[in-house]
Amino acid sequence: MSNRIATSRVALVEGLNAAGSVHDWSHITNQIGMFAYTGLNPDMVKELREKYHIYLVNSGRISIAGINTGNV
Repeated sequence: MSNRIATSRVALVEGLNAAGSVHDWSHITNQIGMFAYTGLNPDMVKELREKYHIYLVNSGRISIAGINTGNV
């Protein structure tokens, strides 16, 4: 399971970069565990929820366990 989580973290960062993000997302791959702090503010989180149906808490914490190759 820990390998899948680590792989999901890498896939998320690679997906963000492939989508054109110029932000440094290395903090995602440097963290461990099933959740990650993205650094997104509440307004950004709200936009992700409302426009794209990506759900994370207002603090910007996201479940890495919920990320897979089909939804990165």
